[in-house]
Amino acid sequence: MIIVMKQGSQDKEIVEISKVLESLGLGVHISKGTERTIIGVLGDKRVLSDVPLELMPGVEKLVPIVESYKLAGKTFKPEPSVIDVQGVKIGGKELVMMAGPCAVESREQIMEAAFAVKKSGAQFLRGGAFKPRTSPYAFQGLEEEGLKLLKEAKDATGLLIISEVTSEKAVETADKYVDMFQIGARNVQNFQLLREVGRSQKPVLYKRGPSTTIDEWLNAAEYIMSEGNHNVILCERGIRTFETATRNTLDISAVPVVKTSSHLPIIVDPSHAAGKSQYILPLSKAAIAAGADGLIIEVHPNPRCALSDAAQQLKPDDFNNLCKVISEIAEIIGREFHYGE
Repeated sequence: MIIVMKQGSQDKEIVEISKVLESLGLGVHISKGTERTIIGVLGDKRVLSDVPLELMPGVEKLVPIVESYKLAGKTFKPEPSVIDVQGVKIGGKELVMMAGPCAVESREQIMEAAFAVKKSGAQFLRGGAFKPRTSPYAFQGLEEEGLKLLKEAKDATGLLIISEVTSEKAVETADKYVDMFQIGARNVQNFQLLREVGRSQKPVLYKRGPSTTIDEWLNAAEYIMSEGNHNVILCERGIRTFETATRNTLDISAVPVVKTSSHLPIIVDPSHAAGKSQYILPLSKAAIAAGADGLIIEVHPNPRCALSDAAQQLKPDDFNNLCKVISEIAEIIGREFHYGE
């Protein structure tokens, strides 16, 4: 349930209502819009059966939330959220670009990739240190050594760092090095891990699973937000269908659907959707035109030598061309992307 306050309601009225709700063991989240304040009520609403909230000073109306996802839904927070990560705002007018190799392989590789994506306009360097692979014999990542190399690249370029975490121990380790956690598609409904990153308060890029409906995805995001961390950015990265021409099928419709159902920003990962580098540019253009708030792209100095996902990683020159095209599309649709340094 949400409590819609009257226009011009006073802070003391909001505080008084919050005290009543908290005294009954209910959670309270206050969202202040440009015109009105909304109080989200979390917990078992049956304890309110004898409490005349609608008669309290400043209350305009009570609105039940039909969706099972309360904090992620637009009923709870009608205005789009803009997530500020060390000064880079995700969900605003400016598009965000995250780029880098699938996995951190060496100092030379990650430094070369970092300088290349920075030159083209990326704000984030991505790189896997913990790699959950289909086969236990495949390259599993450099773990903390990889995180140290990412931090070194950040210090050299000024790029922010995003890297995937796969366990509670990985969260504890990565917290010292990264600016944003990534929850990969394999852990989309790992609720214990979601609660752990929720308790961290660090921004989270939360990928959709290959067989996850949008409703399931938003409900799972609620696990992060229910722990108090509302700095969540959704990421569409393709779903599993009968089609085999691409690694997954990019669900472009997820972008407008999420924009209608949720206030959370959404970016698109065309690399994992396509699985083939030649499709990344057209899928990127479609994603931005559909309203995505940014992209996360795999870029490797020498993709043919990559230890993982070689076929879907762009060469730096190809990524540079992609960024130029995205800047042109951004101008047409009233967004911004600063191509080049």
